[in-house]
Amino acid sequence: MMLIFWGLILWGGFILVRKLIQTSQENRLTGTSRTAIEILKERYAKGEIGREDFEQMKQDLL
Repeated sequence: MMLIFWGLILWGGFILVRKLIQTSQENRLTGTSRTAIEILKERYAKGEIGREDFEQMKQDLL
């Protein structure tokens, strides 16, 4: 039972590291590093935040 437990822990760690490396490589190759303003605009467009919140956060960033 202990062997299965540690095997699952190691497997999960391996998957996590592989995903982080893959995401890092994709961002570097595609140049998808987004700015805070771009993220804010995206959240506003999705309806996650209202107009007042958007304007306030935009002023805080600029």
